[in-house]
Amino acid sequence: MSTDDKNRAVAAAILPLVGGAGNITSVAHCMTRLRLGLRDRSLVRDEELKALPAVMGVVEDDTYQIVLGPGTVARVTPEFEALVAEASAAETPADGASADGTPAPSADDLAAQGAAIRAARKAKNQTPFKLFLRRIANIFVPLIPALIGCGIIAGLNGLLINLGWLPGVTPALAAIASGFMALIAVFVGFNTAKEFGGTPILGGAVAAIIVFPGVAKVDAFGQTLSPGQGGVLGALGAAVLAVYVEKWCRRWVPESLDVLVTPTLTVLVSGLVTIFGLMFVAGEVSTAIGTFADWLLAHAGAGAGFLLGGLFLPLVMLGLHQALIPIHTTLIEQQGYTVLLPILAMAGAGQVGAAMAVYLRLPRNGSIRRTIKSALPAGFLGVGEPLIYGVSLPLGRPFVTACVGGAFGGGFVGLFSMWGTKVGSTAIGPSGWALFPLLDGNKGLGETIAIYAGGLLTGYLAGFVATYFWGFGARLLEEFNVDTDAGPETLVAASPTPPGPGRDGGQNPGQNPEPNPEQEPAKV
Repeated sequence: MSTDDKNRAVAAAILPLVGGAGNITSVAHCMTRLRLGLRDRSLVRDEELKALPAVMGVVEDDTYQIVLGPGTVARVTPEFEALVAEASAAETPADGASADGTPAPSADDLAAQGAAIRAARKAKNQTPFKLFLRRIANIFVPLIPALIGCGIIAGLNGLLINLGWLPGVTPALAAIASGFMALIAVFVGFNTAKEFGGTPILGGAVAAIIVFPGVAKVDAFGQTLSPGQGGVLGALGAAVLAVYVEKWCRRWVPESLDVLVTPTLTVLVSGLVTIFGLMFVAGEVSTAIGTFADWLLAHAGAGAGFLLGGLFLPLVMLGLHQALIPIHTTLIEQQGYTVLLPILAMAGAGQVGAAMAVYLRLPRNGSIRRTIKSALPAGFLGVGEPLIYGVSLPLGRPFVTACVGGAFGGGFVGLFSMWGTKVGSTAIGPSGWALFPLLDGNKGLGETIAIYAGGLLTGYLAGFVATYFWGFGARLLEEFNVDTDAGPETLVAASPTPPGPGRDGGQNPGQNPEPNPEQEPAKV
């Protein structure tokens, strides 16, 4: 079967299990998930969907999200959209009856029901702060593929230079790897204006001022500006300002003059404020971020790594991890790599170690063991959703012990930062073993890789030990170490929710609100 046929087969298998084309209101995807808007949530056959070999798990928020993994989701989504378009007319019931012969609700009834469900879910996460973070994520997440591609090329080029190979090719590779980063401010400005409701190209035009070499002739706050000063933070601020100026112009400028006056005033006013204000302020903030990150890891690296590695997944559950995206990007722009991502990636190592311990502690539960066996390869590559939502969160306490594993892995990497060896990533997005091609640092590549690998091994081991010895109480073992193949109840049938007070000495899946999956995600 060709790759296209395989992707279409996956899409064809998913469509009837989510209620058919008539139940789909929207289709989108992020790095790992197919995100569907549904008219009627009750039509989804969750367990059959989770049983599909290509499906790693499901997550619910304002959309129904099917975890397919990086790469796969980008290929399956167009096939799914095509099937929805083809099947919509055929799936419309005739003569007021549904496919099983029962009276069908009206379109208005279904739309109202779906709207009510979506509104209830959105209300849980639509605080002003989380909505702002979601917008920030929407600006930077589309840039991740370019960051990954250019980062890998930069790593390959560095390896060739160190080995003295292909000296005639390395300058070209350097140009290819650096071109995007040289103009990243323009892309940030474009996406920012689009996200905040302005004209994208005007946001990009204003942000382009930041990287224009001619700003070196301008003095602001008693200093000569440098091209790129302020970076992505300055570009974000400049584009937001451009959106507000543009909206003001649309409101007051006569329609007959709008096409001439509005873009001119938008670029002029926003550009002047950017040159004589935002570039300097954003530059100071960006410098402070880099200085603080270096100071933190140099003076408290082990403790900071322990906290960051241990708390990252709870931050993901709350959607607060999105605040780190512009910080990562700023560090990459300044230093060539972010020293935070390899530490945060240890959270995924803790999940892998915990899952292996669960596998051994529940030898009779065939359902959980099958879930772990199918999800572990993705977990090693940094895709953590199947293990999180299919194993550790439903069990409760193993999620906490998995975080302990992540803490020890992060502490390991942070300890070497205190000793002067930085471990960084030239891009954001990948995690686990998938991060190896993107590693960089202030020492040799071999030493950098060795420290990161040591952190992963520490996370695996600590997560395993903590979960094996402290992840289960007697009641939890009694409940779940049973032959699930002989009965109807299985762990994976439970709705994935964060651990809360209750069963097994303080962990009761099912009494806390469902996690916020707006992460680009929990791919660690």
